[in-house]
Amino acid sequence: MAEDRMVAALRGRLAGEVDGSVRRRAEYATDASNYRVPPLAVVFPRSAADVSATLEFARAEGISVTPRGAGTSVAGNSIGPGIVLDFSRHMNAILEIDAETRLARVQPGVVLSRLQAAARPHGLRFGPDPSTQNRCTLGGMIGNNACGPRAVAWGRTSDTVRELRILDGTGTERILANELSAVPGLAEFTGANLAVLRTDLGRFDRQASGYGLEHLLPERNSAVAKAFVGSEGTCGLLLDATLELVELPRATVLTVLGYADMASAADDIASVMACGPIAVEGIDARLVEVVRAHRGAVPDLPRGDGWLFVETVGGDQAEAYAAAERLCRTAGAIDARIVTDPVAAAALWHIRADGAGLAGRTPDGQPAWPGWEDAAVPPANLGAYLREFGELTRTHGVDGLLYGHMGDGCIHVRLDLPIADAPKRFRAFLFDAAELVVRHGGSLSGEHGDGRARSELLRVMYSREVLDVFAGYKALFDPDNVLNPGVLVDPRPIDVDLRLAGLRKVGAAGGFAYPHDGGDLLTAVHRCVGVGKCRADTRAAGGFMCPSYLATADEKDSTRGRARVLQDVVRGALPWSDPAVAESLDLCLSCKACRSDCPAGVDMATYKSEAMYRRYRRRPRPIDHYTLGQLPRWLTVATRIPKLANALSDIAWLRRIGLRAAGIDSHREIPRLAERSFRRMWRGRASERRAGESGDAVAHTPARPAVAQSDSAFVQGGTADSAAAASVAEHRPGVMLWVDTFTDAFDPEIAWAAVELIESLGYRVRIPQRRVCCGLTWISTGQLDGARKRLRATLAALDEHVAAGGIVVGLEPSCTAALRSDLPELLPDDPRAAATAAAVRTLAEFLSEHPEWRPPSRTGKSVVVQPHCHQHSILGFRTDRELLEKTGMKVTEITGCCGLAGNFGMRRGKYGISVAVAENGLLPALRADASAILLADGFSCRTQAAQLAGRRGVHLAQLLSGLDTVQDASADG
Repeated sequence: MAEDRMVAALRGRLAGEVDGSVRRRAEYATDASNYRVPPLAVVFPRSAADVSATLEFARAEGISVTPRGAGTSVAGNSIGPGIVLDFSRHMNAILEIDAETRLARVQPGVVLSRLQAAARPHGLRFGPDPSTQNRCTLGGMIGNNACGPRAVAWGRTSDTVRELRILDGTGTERILANELSAVPGLAEFTGANLAVLRTDLGRFDRQASGYGLEHLLPERNSAVAKAFVGSEGTCGLLLDATLELVELPRATVLTVLGYADMASAADDIASVMACGPIAVEGIDARLVEVVRAHRGAVPDLPRGDGWLFVETVGGDQAEAYAAAERLCRTAGAIDARIVTDPVAAAALWHIRADGAGLAGRTPDGQPAWPGWEDAAVPPANLGAYLREFGELTRTHGVDGLLYGHMGDGCIHVRLDLPIADAPKRFRAFLFDAAELVVRHGGSLSGEHGDGRARSELLRVMYSREVLDVFAGYKALFDPDNVLNPGVLVDPRPIDVDLRLAGLRKVGAAGGFAYPHDGGDLLTAVHRCVGVGKCRADTRAAGGFMCPSYLATADEKDSTRGRARVLQDVVRGALPWSDPAVAESLDLCLSCKACRSDCPAGVDMATYKSEAMYRRYRRRPRPIDHYTLGQLPRWLTVATRIPKLANALSDIAWLRRIGLRAAGIDSHREIPRLAERSFRRMWRGRASERRAGESGDAVAHTPARPAVAQSDSAFVQGGTADSAAAASVAEHRPGVMLWVDTFTDAFDPEIAWAAVELIESLGYRVRIPQRRVCCGLTWISTGQLDGARKRLRATLAALDEHVAAGGIVVGLEPSCTAALRSDLPELLPDDPRAAATAAAVRTLAEFLSEHPEWRPPSRTGKSVVVQPHCHQHSILGFRTDRELLEKTGMKVTEITGCCGLAGNFGMRRGKYGISVAVAENGLLPALRADASAILLADGFSCRTQAAQLAGRRGVHLAQLLSGLDTVQDASADG
């Protein structure tokens, strides 16, 4: 209650939001580190006045304050026990860009990629570029002194800072530039500690541990602003910053150098750096293998088991290429590849970017954690350090994947540290690692800061005298230790507040099997280590994750925020029935994009289903779980009386009552049923059954209008050579067409088009004799027992076909994905499940497996494609994309969720957010090309386009059969 009064009192002083709810505290209890420290409240300031009022209140109440940007700190320097100030939500304006002076003035919550986009038209950019640049904030970069791969040319964040406006710990506003007088006592402090500042600090570029007080020296221009950089929120709260920009290079060339191993590559750094590159990144063969395993093929690399990615520049491409050739001549690599094509170079850089995320798992699949994330040594010592570090990890029985900024001696690694069950071993390893890096003249941190992960280790790196200087510096800014206590000065022990320590496994308990997490739900939800890719603004670059966060910009609606709440549930801090859990999952669209897009492989759609299963099992459910969640059951009835069902839905007052009673949003229209379902039409052609078909399934040749034929041997819409088709049919098994509920009830013409395409290849098409279901709607509403019942019936219906080596072609992406992934995860002990999942194909996959089939030429046509989220995540869209390219059409691919997402956008109260999500991709794309064909395999995607934009979409089967040409412009489903 005292906390409630505190929040109410603070809320009355601010224009921004104050949130002390259980859910919000869970979301902000950790960042991307190993630590968990729940705050008392989170404040989202709208102005400097809000920041000042918050600090004043905290001082009066004896509460600490911790600033936070995107919360991607791997060292635990953006979490705290008092008030957390999240600057990213409102204080995120680019205040000014002066192209003439090459300066930018920004608020602390500005995301780096936004600044880069704003500076690019002026031929400028911000120099440092960490891998999190599409979500990390400038305030966070200043707090941690962030770097990135191009720091070898453009320096660290501290090298870019011209002026900072801050509030110190006393609440006094200060302008920091190059005047020691800006902070009372700083001149005297500097004068008294010149020896320490000159001998112990600033020994090499990546000495990021501790405070950067070497910048206070007179020979370094008494740069007070630069010294403040890297203080990790312990000395002041940033209000705005003036930063220096650099010119964009006119031409760049990427060279990949191959070495026997990473240590050998490190031995060659001096000769590489002599060629003046702007980036030198190292990557290990084991990490490349992990990328290959998760992402498929990777671009060709030179011979070797360790590589340096080296970027050279020039006034033009020829000059940059000449620099690359000099590099290849002088470097000691065993092989090299020069890449001039920007697309090919980007693909190679993606190995590095993907590897950074996938390093969260060791090669054998064990979780790997930060903690010794970014140690750095002088480049001349790097090879020796790497060899000894390898011996150290073997001695301690830990493993991880190496990569990093080799040009300036900074190495990144995540290790399977024994955090959960042996924190003493964890502590012992870190102290031994600290002693090793100090022996090589290095720094505990090279760019991420010390935070809670390394501050205690500073006593290994620095003398007591240096630590006293650090304490004296903080006291000048924050004498009462209000700002981010426990970090850098008077640190918390490194094995305290560990997020995983002491937690017990959480069994499946009738839910999903979690095969990639040892059947443990706790391990599954702790896949989220806080990388924060779900917070990235992907609207410009393209991406599916996380659609609700893109619409609301609220941590609550990010995959990470939801994972944090579920982590509190599995640790026992919250029950499954707590309203905080429902609030957290409320706007999750179950799009599954996180499953593929999250570097850690978080699958929030599955966790949401699990959460609802555990909450509502054997208890009353929301009404929409019975209506939308069991929709196939009701459609089975409705398809018997389609005219009556459509007529009733046309009566406005009756429709309103029905929608309200069913828990469906009143803004929604009811999609119209087809006059005859596909199954009814299929049965109606019983007289055309092919001879020899067994009683388990029914096969037909559909009587449909012929479609113009091409010159291929087998064509869409029929066969060009019936004799050839018949000959092939004798040797090919039948294909089982999975007739999903939505295609059957609403769009039977899609199934007929697919039948024609499949039969054009000489196959006989079958459908399950009994009406069966993938259980998707039951799964998405957490009715997992009901889903299993339906999936067992599906296995029974498909077993004979699959056992005989037959394949199953799905048309609705969400249903096809359910058979591919949910089926084996819900029925892991049924051997038929894995076999059936392996037999499932999308239509594009099926067609692409037949080189004799060629798509029709559609040159001159334009198509806007809305990939279904489940296809993007589970099935992949690459095969469809390649097939569309072969048609010659101009293809515009929407990268983002349509916003309807199955039952989500139909639920009462979700219409507004559904439209907001659609505005991130679907609706702008349709407005941009009003004449293009809309290709959307998903029923929900077509429904959303029809209801929000009046555009009727077609399925791939229809497009390839030429049926898009006869589609009318009506928006009825």
